[in-house]
Amino acid sequence: MNDLRQLRHFVALAEHGHFARAAEAVHLSQPALSRSIQALESSLGCNLVDRHSRGISLTAHGELVLEHARRLLAGSRALSNAVSQLGNLSSGELRLGAGPYPAARLVPQALGQFAGRHPRVRVQLLIDNWQQLRSRLLNDEIELFIADTREFHDDPQLQVTALQSHHGVLFCRPQHPLCQRQPLSPGDLNEFPLAGTQMPVEVDRLLQRLGDGENPLSIQCDNFMVLKELVSTSDVLSLAPWDVVAADVQAGRLVTLRLAGDPALARSAYGIVSRAGHSLSPAAEQLQQIICAQDGQTKPA
Repeated sequence: MNDLRQLRHFVALAEHGHFARAAEAVHLSQPALSRSIQALESSLGCNLVDRHSRGISLTAHGELVLEHARRLLAGSRALSNAVSQLGNLSSGELRLGAGPYPAARLVPQALGQFAGRHPRVRVQLLIDNWQQLRSRLLNDEIELFIADTREFHDDPQLQVTALQSHHGVLFCRPQHPLCQRQPLSPGDLNEFPLAGTQMPVEVDRLLQRLGDGENPLSIQCDNFMVLKELVSTSDVLSLAPWDVVAADVQAGRLVTLRLAGDPALARSAYGIVSRAGHSLSPAAEQLQQIICAQDGQTKPA
């Protein structure tokens, strides 16, 4: 049976799409990489790639093997981490994800504490929307993630640890024209672009009600720091859980807007998500404890 080195070589080839670039990435000569791929194909009894002048493309067998190879390699990394971290957390790595809003406050604060306690553990943080994070978790690319979890409560593949909820706010720059027209009607909001991250169904429906039945988002971006910069330098509006804009509002960099009738904007539904039935590495367990302790110290809004 093939070994993990051949699988690593094959994944590199699939990702780079070219033998020369893949060989450089895995520190092999091109002939050596070609022999490794041929040996893998021989052991599996199928062709994995079609070779052509522009590089390579995966066959149907290659697509299948790529999916399993990534999972096997991720499992191998997880095993190495668990063994190396057992007892002292003096080495290894931690791969985690975060949604745009937790990545703006809660996760950086927790990672700061974690790095201070375990400076030799390498941390890789991926910021994405909750749908992509779920896929990466189930593909063993990350161990856990912190994001909006309201779509996950009935998912049998996931273990969800709920965190504190914060009310949603609509915000803009202090000099925005709407600051002088409060309370605002839906018609007032429709005069200016609205930016936000990918929204859960519950929040999307609320936005549709505010936008007269249509989704009012003009700009979608899953990087909340970009959204804040956009809002602070233009007449674009945005919305977010209070905890991620509180410091900016208190410092006068942003202001919140009040809607007519004072409708309640959807609250956040942060949670820590991991795979059901799978134990976490010592590093992931330690980070989860830090997040929960820090979240407990935050006054909910």
